[in-house]
Amino acid sequence: MHDLINDQTTYWEGVRNYQARNMLRDQMQIGDRAFFYHSNCAEPGIVGLMQITQSGYVDHTAFDPDAKYYDSKSDPANPRWYMVDVQHERALTRTITLRELRPYADNSLQGLPLLRKGNRLSVMPVAPDQWQFILSLE
Repeated sequence: MHDLINDQTTYWEGVRNYQARNMLRDQMQIGDRAFFYHSNCAEPGIVGLMQITQSGYVDHTAFDPDAKYYDSKSDPANPRWYMVDVQHERALTRTITLRELRPYADNSLQGLPLLRKGNRLSVMPVAPDQWQFILSLE
């Protein structure tokens, strides 16, 4: 999140899951809003909001052997991975933790992919009513 605040707009590279790739490539559109979610930390949670500023396009880092997200099997003639550009909208006033969201899995957040057992996706849809409920916890 801090990198995004400093840069304001950046590309979201390195998504290496086919289901998430399909959402980046086919569903995310300019103007869509997204939660910025920290997952690789002691207490996962939503820390901010961002907006999509460029819809899905080829993730060029897949072709660069020196890049963190290089994929030797990815071919520029038949790209495997996609990314979108995002712009920082705002930081939340506090982190809304995954632990805090879990009790709502059977009612207000029913069907939210983030709360499914074993979910590891970095990209997932959030219904408008779920979005509003999550922000109401801020």
